[in-house]
Amino acid sequence: MSCAADPRVPPATLPEPRLYALVPCAGVGTRAGQGGPKQYAPLAGRPLVAHTLEALHRIPELAGVLVVLAPGDDRFAAELPQYAGWVAHVGGDTRAASVAAGLEELVRRGARAEDWVLVHDAARCLVQPAWVQTLIAACRDDEVGGLLALPLADTLKEDVAGRSAVTLERRGKWQAQTPQMFRLGLLRRALTQARGEVTDEASAVEQLGLRPRLVPGSLENFKLTYPQDFELAERLLRSRP
Repeated sequence: MSCAADPRVPPATLPEPRLYALVPCAGVGTRAGQGGPKQYAPLAGRPLVAHTLEALHRIPELAGVLVVLAPGDDRFAAELPQYAGWVAHVGGDTRAASVAAGLEELVRRGARAEDWVLVHDAARCLVQPAWVQTLIAACRDDEVGGLLALPLADTLKEDVAGRSAVTLERRGKWQAQTPQMFRLGLLRRALTQARGEVTDEASAVEQLGLRPRLVPGSLENFKLTYPQDFELAERLLRSRP
């Protein structure tokens, strides 16, 4: 008896990779001068992180949004009592540790190695769904993945004791933003094997010898870090329709 496959039966197809957003939200943001974790600072009438999550939940391509909180964080539930997305109190001492723990939580919730994860800073609350969708379109068929970023426009200086010592070459330099989009399995391996300080996901992936795609973002997609950033973000949010 022949064991050849019946040509009339189509071969089994793998499920289409899903996309998830992961928002590390376990930091304290001491430089922001907000008297507490900056993700809960009031901004245009709402906590900062509420603006971030609202934008992500307006992206239909995402199968889920996971917020990674510090263990014992009870402010999120108090500040966003109506939030219906996923929350996990598994945050670590560093961003990389929080993202790694978040990836494990996504796996527990059914995510697969081939699924895409878009890691986005909680403090980039001006993000627009259209910018994220541009990233998804650019990276969904990419072998590595990529990130939103901006070509460096200003002259770059190196500081020594508060004085400009050297002017650095800016050609080919980009300012990294988020989201940063990589397959879960790849990002999991990159963070596990990373050496030294890892300040974003792309730097861990680069250590594997890979080159993430740079996708032009927006000047408004800045990370709120210093007190003056909150004043600018407030004006921009209130000017939006």
